[in-house]
Amino acid sequence: MDKTVPTAAEAVADIGDGASLAVGGFGLSGVPDVLIDALHGQGASRLSVVSNNCGVDGGGLGILLAAGRIVRVTGSYVGNNKEFARRYLSGELELELTPQGTLSERLRAGGAGIPAFFTPAGVGTQVAEGGLPWRYGPDGTVAVGSPPKQVREFDGADYVMERAITTDFALVRAAVGDRHGNLVFHRAARNFNPLAAMAGRVTLAEVEQLVEPGELDPDSIHVPGVFVQRVVELTPQQAAAKKIEKRTVRD
Repeated sequence: MDKTVPTAAEAVADIGDGASLAVGGFGLSGVPDVLIDALHGQGASRLSVVSNNCGVDGGGLGILLAAGRIVRVTGSYVGNNKEFARRYLSGELELELTPQGTLSERLRAGGAGIPAFFTPAGVGTQVAEGGLPWRYGPDGTVAVGSPPKQVREFDGADYVMERAITTDFALVRAAVGDRHGNLVFHRAARNFNPLAAMAGRVTLAEVEQLVEPGELDPDSIHVPGVFVQRVVELTPQQAAAKKIEKRTVRD
């Protein structure tokens, strides 16, 4: 039952080329930076990533992106990353842009074993009708467009069907975790982390504080250990290294 792994490098060692990853975080809040850095050093390539956003230039998933390790992204926000925009518009990167609430529910549904669901988000747009540019060609034309999705009427309103998401691996960051893999997140860093943890077939969690089984209040656990396979305890320096995407201060 002890799921702890001595180092992040050992935790990511079996992530192979072409693997799919669900990654927690929102902007730079709650991003599993230590696992991402270890994966960068490990060298896996042709990765398909599911995450709210793909980091920023030089931070978060932006590190893997700049190294050319990511070939496909499913996300809901792509701003604040010039390298992402360059690779997408030049045809080096495939992007499935998804409404944010839909993305979170696709991850949750995948973890809950629900294959698909219907939502009103995207009805009457290219999200449902198809044609969103997933990949551009070198000449700027759309090389791959999104396919149309099933639309059904329920109680007089239209809803579009969305497929659940599961991935080979998931990378998340928690404030506190125990050796059984039970996780607790802190405030805004909770964001997409619980959903990503549920969607991964093998979930890796870096934790700022490791406690013994039984120390966590069962009512306070956000992700039960059944969803988590590997736990990496961060050093105090790693736990304290939290980047700020946009620093805003009073005069």
